[in-house]
Amino acid sequence: MGIITVIWEKWTEFKRDFYKITMAAIVSPLMYLIIFGLGIQTTSHGEPYLNFLIPGIVAMSTMTGSFSAVAQNMSVQRLYEKALDQIMISPTPLWQFILGQIIGGALRGMYAGCIILLLTLPIRTGLHYSPLTFLVMFLNGMVFATIALVLSFLAKSYTDAPRFTAFIITPMSFLCNTFFATDTIPGGFRQVVQALPLSQSSSMIRAIALGERPNLIGIPVLLIYLAVFTVIATVFIYKKKNL
Repeated sequence: MGIITVIWEKWTEFKRDFYKITMAAIVSPLMYLIIFGLGIQTTSHGEPYLNFLIPGIVAMSTMTGSFSAVAQNMSVQRLYEKALDQIMISPTPLWQFILGQIIGGALRGMYAGCIILLLTLPIRTGLHYSPLTFLVMFLNGMVFATIALVLSFLAKSYTDAPRFTAFIITPMSFLCNTFFATDTIPGGFRQVVQALPLSQSSSMIRAIALGERPNLIGIPVLLIYLAVFTVIATVFIYKKKNL
């Protein structure tokens, strides 16, 4: 019930801010598609650049959607509304609260990614998607929702959430196999970027879309990220409860 309650909170928030959330999910990715996809007529790996770009934008949208759904709200609830303190003294198991936040954030990321799929549907790109695509999108959203949860516990003020976005989410948006292949990044740094969750998600979604066999090693990589940050978030929240 605790998980359902948290997800219901996210749903209520989604209904309340539906137009704001939808426009936020559309504007930036759409501008990227227009400027880079339609404005730059080139090819990548033998494919039209737009075919390379769209899967990357889908992966990026699941990342930003899930991260933003958790980071700012949790920071405000913890620092100002003190809602987290009320949850800690309630009968709700804290692991259910954590899992509810992760699933709720991932669903918001899925919504953002699906909007991009719908927007690009009229474009005859020849890209294909499968249930595995949506699994990767959901796992990617869960990872970044968990990262957002951890960072919200580290936030000292409301202004820290935009800083986390600037220092973590924005660099990954541009470097992690979204707008250009990581193969072009110099060695050493390239391996680090390729190991990041967004790079793994972009690669798998793109391979599926192009009808290629995805490197499924990306799924256990995403699960490892999810497990690590879930443990960190759990430690943080239980440590605060025991203070």
